[in-house]
Amino acid sequence: MRGAGRGRPAFADSHRTVRRYSAEGRILGGRLVETPDTLGRAVATAFDDPAVALVHVRAVEYGCFLYEVRRDQVRGD
Repeated sequence: MRGAGRGRPAFADSHRTVRRYSAEGRILGGRLVETPDTLGRAVATAFDDPAVALVHVRAVEYGCFLYEVRRDQVRGD
């Protein structure tokens, strides 16, 4: 699986978090993603909440930011 459709590996045998943010930059919540096959669904589910403007995908181990997905980058929006 490739992350965010831009050729980035979604996983390197590590867990990820999908952290939801409002347009004002407030953290609205997050979700632990344990397997590569559930990352896409976790991002899509985050955007089920209309208050979510973007999500950050982060490494769990150190909390490092990996990449951002904005609402307008998700199919159907």
